[in-house]
Order: sequence, then C-alpha cells, then structure tokens
Amino acid sequence: MIEIITIGNEILIGQIVDTNSAWMSMELNKAGFPISQITSIHDDEKQILSSLENAFSNNEIVLITGGLGPTNDDITKTTLCQFFDTELVFDQSVFENIKLLFAHRPSVMNELTKSQAFVPKNCKVIQNRVGTAPIMWFELNNKVVVSMPGVPFEMKVAMQEEIIPKLKKMFLHQHIVNQTVQVVGYGESALALKIGKWESELPAYLDLAYLPNFGVVKLRLSGSSEDKERLENEVNVQFQKLSEILGESIIAVNDFSLEENLFNLLADRNLTLSTAESCTGGNLARKIVSIPGASDVYKGSIVAYDYETKTNILNVSIDILHEFGAVSRQVVELMAANVRKLLKTDISVAISGIAGPGGGTDEKPVGTVWIAISVGGKITSKLFHFGNFPREVIIGRTTNAAIVMLIEELRR
Repeated sequence: MIEIITIGNEILIGQIVDTNSAWMSMELNKAGFPISQITSIHDDEKQILSSLENAFSNNEIVLITGGLGPTNDDITKTTLCQFFDTELVFDQSVFENIKLLFAHRPSVMNELTKSQAFVPKNCKVIQNRVGTAPIMWFELNNKVVVSMPGVPFEMKVAMQEEIIPKLKKMFLHQHIVNQTVQVVGYGESALALKIGKWESELPAYLDLAYLPNFGVVKLRLSGSSEDKERLENEVNVQFQKLSEILGESIIAVNDFSLEENLFNLLADRNLTLSTAESCTGGNLARKIVSIPGASDVYKGSIVAYDYETKTNILNVSIDILHEFGAVSRQVVELMAANVRKLLKTDISVAISGIAGPGGGTDEKPVGTVWIAISVGGKITSKLFHFGNFPREVIIGRTTNAAIVMLIEELRR
C-alpha cells in the first residue's frame, strides 16, 4: 500500500488546491498500486516527522511532495535527515543539473539556488530534469520513501519517467480495474434501493462507490487481482446484470464528463449544436468549449438574459414574453427553435429559469427551469423544479440537465 503526504501551508489555508495527490492516485491506481491514505500537513518539523513515522509503519511506500524549495520555510530535506538519521551533503551531480537548467539564465544562479544541491547523505538521487529540486529516494527495511517537488509538472515528470517504473520493478503490483456507469433519473438513495439486491450479491473483492453530481450518479465498480482477465470478466458480468436492472437510466458506460459524452455523440453522428441560455449565463457553453475540438460540433451560443435580447436577437415575441413570462414553455421553445435557425445547426438547446436568490414567485419559485431541444421540425421541452438552493447549485443542476436531455435525444 502507498500513502501520499503533501506538504505546504498554502494547501491548508486554501491558497492552492492539492491537485498533486489526485493525479498521483489516479496514475498509481492505473499501475496497480492501491492508495491507503492521503495526508496534507503544514511545513512543520513535528508534523512531518509524525506523519512520516505513521505512514512508514503502515505502508510499503510513502510518497511526499512539497517543501523542497530553497527558502527557509522549506524544511522537508532537513526533516528527512532527522527521520533517517543522516546529514545533508553537497551533491555535485545535482549542482551540474541545476547549472544546465540555468545555462541560458546565469543571473538566476545564487547561493539559495546552489543550496538545492545539498541532499541527505543516504538517499539515492534522481535528477529533476525540469526543475532544481532533486528527487530523493530512500530505502529502509524493504520499504521506500520518495520525496518530490510540489510543483505539479515537475512531480508528474518524475512520477511518469522514474518513480512508477522503479516501483514496478521493486514491488509486486496487482491489476486494478475501475469501471464506471452513469445513471440519471435517480437520487443517490433511491438508486441504492433500486440496486440493493445486486449490490449485496457482488463478490467480496469488488467494491462499489456512488459518485453523485447534479442530477447524475456515477457508479464505479473497483477490484484488484493478480488475474487480470478474471477480474475484467467479472466486472463485465456484473455491469451486464446492472444494465438489465437500470435499462435506459444508464446514459454512459465510462468515466467521462457529461460534456465529453455529448461531444462524442455529436461527433459520431456528424451533427452540429447551438445553445441559447438565460439563467445559466453561458455556463453550458463554457462546459462544452472546455472539450478539445469542440469547434467541430459546436457553433456558438446566444446568452439572452433580458427581454430585449430575447426579442431583438432571438426573435421571441414581446407579447409572448408578457403573456407567459420568460420562464415558460412557450418562450424556451421559441429560443431553441430560433437559435438553431440563426446559427444554422442540426440541433439546439435553450434554457430559461430562476436561479435566485430573488425573482421567484408562488407560481414560479426559485429553482423553476424550462429546457427545450430543437431537432429538425421537432421541439421537446421539459419543466424542472430544482428547489430553493444556492444560485451556483441551480446553475450547475440546470447545465447538467440540459446536457443529459441532449444525450438522451441523441441516443434515441
């Protein structure tokens, strides 16, 4: 088992998000190394020693990121010396690596930069080919501790090129399989009740996780074994049983984002998409264009937030707006039909709703949303009541609901 320790005050005060441990966990999992724990701690000698002692006693491998800079607040190296009862020594090979990195910027070299070449005497040095802080590899009692820089791209290069290959050679690793299906139409608890019997009959070596997110629940089935083929076959058998239970409620058999699945469906069918947004203010467009190559299928969006934009740009009749209100089936269907014509696409989706916290009425409370899809001469619309949640939650749920409606339309 592996424990990951991330060191840095900036993580614990929320100044930066710890993306290192998430990335490392994913890559190690792919390589067949399960993670027992992830710990984030301050740049504090006592905390580092305590966390390292606990991790080392309970795991074969401990991976550390952070605290290797040249300034006084970076104390990981000196603390590792205490833990392994050694001292810092100057390593000429590290210094040569640093000089090579700064060959075109000699003015950057100074005493602090040079101090990066001091390493614990009993570690194996792995050169950092994209940074100044060396990677330090310790072995004791058939266990390994590796200390890496906290800079994400430096850590990733070290993990991919050096650390994971070395760990594979040194330790027996199992095959790990993770398979995910995405389910709509159920809340987490309702889904758990629906598949309760199936879940209770899963083999002991398979684990099921529920991962809910704004109207979609991912079910991830995980297992590890030395027999990869047997494991993969069993996961496939179990998901076949699950598909018989849930049927059309499964909208994807992968761990892609909703927008990735939408993009793939549009690309496979050679279809183009346009969007018209009111209460989501372009959030749907933002998610779609986050996918590389989105321009192949996505032509654009019109964010029509007020009546004037809805009438002047999307050609929604002012009389209809006054009669039914902006949040209505009549308006959202016109928005969908007209944006598809204006941007000349095969399919379009339109959204209008009340995201709050103000603007709700007894008839149309906060969380009321209409979504419409236009395909050819057909328009499909649906009313949602997302409840009086914070504004960002309603926008997130609305965005996902629109993508799910599109996916369901494309899968018909």
